[in-house]
Amino acid sequence: MPYDAVRTPTMLLNPAVCRNNIRRMAEKARAHDLIFRPHFKTHQSRVVGRMFRDAGVERITVSSLRMAAYFADDGWKDITVAFPVNLREIDAINALAARVRLQLLVESADTVRRLCEGLRHDLDVYVKIDAGYGRTGIAHDNRTAIDAVCEEIARCPRLRLHGLLAHAGDSYHAATPEEVRNVFERTRAGLTAVAAALRPRHPELIVSVGDTPGCTLAEDFTGVDEIRPGNFVFYDVMQLELGACAAEDIAVVLAAPVVAVHPARGEFVIYGGGVHLSKEQHGRAGGETHFGRVVLLTDEGWSPPLPDTHIVRLSQEHGVVRSTPEIIDLLHPGALVGILPVHSCLAAACMRGYLMLDGSEADHCAGQPYTTQS
Repeated sequence: MPYDAVRTPTMLLNPAVCRNNIRRMAEKARAHDLIFRPHFKTHQSRVVGRMFRDAGVERITVSSLRMAAYFADDGWKDITVAFPVNLREIDAINALAARVRLQLLVESADTVRRLCEGLRHDLDVYVKIDAGYGRTGIAHDNRTAIDAVCEEIARCPRLRLHGLLAHAGDSYHAATPEEVRNVFERTRAGLTAVAAALRPRHPELIVSVGDTPGCTLAEDFTGVDEIRPGNFVFYDVMQLELGACAAEDIAVVLAAPVVAVHPARGEFVIYGGGVHLSKEQHGRAGGETHFGRVVLLTDEGWSPPLPDTHIVRLSQEHGVVRSTPEIIDLLHPGALVGILPVHSCLAAACMRGYLMLDGSEADHCAGQPYTTQS
């Protein structure tokens, strides 16, 4: 294992677990006759992207034009940017639309008009629908606004209405798998009702849903054409505590050096803080919000989460871990522990690269140079 090379906080990636997560979700999409357009915002790595390609994936989702350009450079040709159009990036939009099949997200007639004025190439658009999450998009029952956007798209010769898209992000706030399924069902029902009203005029329109908890736990995809989960490639503590995955499905840990041990207060301190893990938090562990669960690194990868052992405080570089006397007795300054991140998407973005368990490295989009013309 490559642990001897670790000097500072390092994101470890188990490629076998990662490939298994990809395989399972791809099989689920095939079983339900769904287009599988995974969201690459979690891993943001061309190396991990190639694992998806090995599994037969050809269409992907990203969250920025920068990310789209990075994956276009690695040969991906069908890319959805699942983030509302930023009209200030029209040059980058045109550069990408010239080289890939590009889909963008719109949610107002005004945006469509302004986008159309600046386009030099044809592209597809989804209408962003808010099915209850409340972040952005047109409310699913606001048919007047939805119709206005669709009519404006039809007036633009360079745009084609590709589908309706929603993200049930509130599934992450559910307490049980059943609550996750209820959120997914609300989203599915809202989207399919809108699609049914639009299809007489737009027969090619598809329905696209995303979110890892829903796509993992739901079984009724009636009326859905496409799924876009992303976090499932790594999973994390949030998904574990939601019941969307098992501990052995989590594909990344932060390897963090122990820098201090305080047996009298039942804590130890790691070199691993908010700049490495983000400050995403979850649940109440022993009466306190926690910022990650701890594992021991092993010859096979890492152990299951240690009992009663959580990061209870984070500052910029420090992480304070509360644990049991038995576990603290195993540790000393200079030891390495692993931290299962609460939210792997944010922790991966913080770390900007991975050390694979075979000793090879995988890059990350955020660590690569970028220009709007790339």
